[in-house]
Amino acid sequence: MHLARCIAPWLLLLTAPSLTWSYQEKPANIILILVDDQGYYDLGCYGATEVKTPHLDAMARRGIRLTDYYAAAPICSPSRAGLLTGCYPRRVGMEIWVQRPDSRHGLHPDEWTLAELFQSHGYATACIGKWHLGFHEPFLPRQQGFDHYFGLLHNLDPVEVSPLEDQGGVPLLRNGQVVKRPADPAELTRLYTDEAIRFIEQNRDSPFFLYLPHTMLHHPLGVSEAFQGSSNWGEYGDAIQELDHHVGRIFDTLTQLGIDDHTIVLYTSDNGRGPGRTPDQPLRGRKLSTYEGGLRVPAIAWGPGLGVQAGAESSAVVRAMDWYPTLATLAGIQVPPERVIDGRDISPLLRGETNQVPAADRNQALNGAVPLRRRWDPPAEWAPLIARDEYDEAFFYHGSQGALAAVRWQNWKLMLNPSLQLYDLSTDPTESQRVRHQEITRKLRGMAVLFQEEMRLDARPAGEVAPPKGH
Repeated sequence: MHLARCIAPWLLLLTAPSLTWSYQEKPANIILILVDDQGYYDLGCYGATEVKTPHLDAMARRGIRLTDYYAAAPICSPSRAGLLTGCYPRRVGMEIWVQRPDSRHGLHPDEWTLAELFQSHGYATACIGKWHLGFHEPFLPRQQGFDHYFGLLHNLDPVEVSPLEDQGGVPLLRNGQVVKRPADPAELTRLYTDEAIRFIEQNRDSPFFLYLPHTMLHHPLGVSEAFQGSSNWGEYGDAIQELDHHVGRIFDTLTQLGIDDHTIVLYTSDNGRGPGRTPDQPLRGRKLSTYEGGLRVPAIAWGPGLGVQAGAESSAVVRAMDWYPTLATLAGIQVPPERVIDGRDISPLLRGETNQVPAADRNQALNGAVPLRRRWDPPAEWAPLIARDEYDEAFFYHGSQGALAAVRWQNWKLMLNPSLQLYDLSTDPTESQRVRHQEITRKLRGMAVLFQEEMRLDARPAGEVAPPKGH
């Protein structure tokens, strides 16, 4: 199977009627595709020349491409916790490193995931792919709002495989039953997509929420025979092109079933991978780091039949946590009033009604006021300097060990350690030219202080199971 044979019919449909936003009689379907360890520049529509990604490039042409989108963390488990709860990982106790098979911690059952939100409103829900939010029963996908689960509970790297070697290796699971053991990395992208298509077909007549977190592009890489040697970027590029092909299969399915006009599709990565490779790719930093290359990742939203603007690009700062209230709005669901989360409703931005994310006090969307539930009681030192909407729109970078490392507000980024270093990302995306601006430095430092205090007072614990007897 080569690229000429992988171009799907939906690529020819590069135009779609522009619709004024209104809630549909039939609720919107949601497909959230999360790729593992894909860097900012690693798609054609983000500047990659070593690979061909026609389906994702077409998705960007028919949707909106976000240029300043941030994963919740530069490492797997915290990033996924932020995406599914709409909270900074610190708020839900999931900010530190990853959940291995021998970990006693996981996403707390009391947290209200996107899946639980949609499930409570009659949606069929599925998680198909890598979970990585806890290995014990209370933390598993079917205990966190997913009707159906198919995939791996964690990675296939040696440190996560070794605890299961005496059991035959890491199992591929379907709703608790072992499908295959050990899992073969080269099969996973296809198998996940096959399962996703079956789920879509089975739920074509009812609303569904499909969370599709691929195991690729995490090491060890796996590429099927049909795509081996297909790129100019070795095994990594081959795996990207295979992912692109299978994203095309998802779009083909939506078109063939006639449900593409009321489906939202998102594509993004759980963290960065590495720096740019050419002078036109200035970001630096790798996975685990809090330089831009560690957390700024590709993000594309598609849904022309539901008002998501087509052929658009936005440099607004968007965070992974923002999908929670946004997807709820696009489905006509109000986030429960008792939920305190960190995400902002960006649906007006996606629909082209605004160029930036509206301030929460404007309440321009169904869940626009959700950020106002966060604590806001700044002491006298900071109250004159920081407005609430400025604080809400800031992004707080955390490292892989969970510590606050930097703050971004508008074009400014303040690195906090080992000393305060201010950068203007609009003119210096390389983070190499330190700027001296006392007022901005003080504002962002104040935001960091307020955030630390908010987390000290309001953070919730991760889930935890008792240690085995004898430990």
